[in-house]
Amino acid sequence: MKKLRIGIAQLNTKDNISESFRTIAGLTGEIASRGADLAVFPEMSTYLSELDISAAAQHLEDEVVSRFRELAKKHKIYLHIGSFVEKSGRESKVEAEGPGSRAFNTSVFINPEGAIEAVYRKIHLFDIELSDDLSYRESDRFLRGSEIVTHHSTLGDLGFSICYDLRFPELYRSLALRGAKIIFVPSGFTLFTGKDHWEPLLRARAIENQVYIIAPNQIGEHPVGKHCYGNSMIVDPWGKVIARASDRVEAVVANIDLDYVDKVRGKLPSLKNRVKLEECK
Repeated sequence: MKKLRIGIAQLNTKDNISESFRTIAGLTGEIASRGADLAVFPEMSTYLSELDISAAAQHLEDEVVSRFRELAKKHKIYLHIGSFVEKSGRESKVEAEGPGSRAFNTSVFINPEGAIEAVYRKIHLFDIELSDDLSYRESDRFLRGSEIVTHHSTLGDLGFSICYDLRFPELYRSLALRGAKIIFVPSGFTLFTGKDHWEPLLRARAIENQVYIIAPNQIGEHPVGKHCYGNSMIVDPWGKVIARASDRVEAVVANIDLDYVDKVRGKLPSLKNRVKLEECK
């Protein structure tokens, strides 16, 4: 049997990268001490603010990813950083920011030797208007990624997504058809939408694709006046929530069994029974 122990970290990240890393380092150590093979962090784990995105942007070779790589080596653990603000060199659309660049919202998967094994750039950007007082325009500051990413690691077959991607089931079906049995959903899912949509969407993606969904989320307020829902969770291929964070910054650890993915797919072979709709009239 292929059993893994996975830790997810729920954070309340703001606009201070040094403070963020103090929390991240502590939770990585806790997750490793609890016997986990992998630690997974939320979207924008080191900087979550709309105040000055361009100032927080870094390259893959710079401090943020390097510090995560050191943590992975120190604790001899696989580490999914959630995501960070990756420099792109592309001109910003936000005139008020002055000269600057839009960035990528980028996940990085690191092995226990500190080597980068996979990189994913968020495909679907969060551009919505919930009310006159609450709107998000991620495309003003970020560029969308253009690559669907799966990765075969010694842990298993992995698929990558970030937050708003969750609302686009075709991405998850593509990841499953490419072999993913574990799909990551590091998020900063809002309180306004999360209270109604977060858990149903996570469970639906797990059930539809018969995969484990690993979904660490941000919690609480971040600058300026935005709130995240929390409720970080791990969902199994039957759609059952097997781990959930409480209403605070913390780490939650759970065991998963990749043989259970095969068992579910064998009993209910919906992926095999799938009809390509382009073949229908």
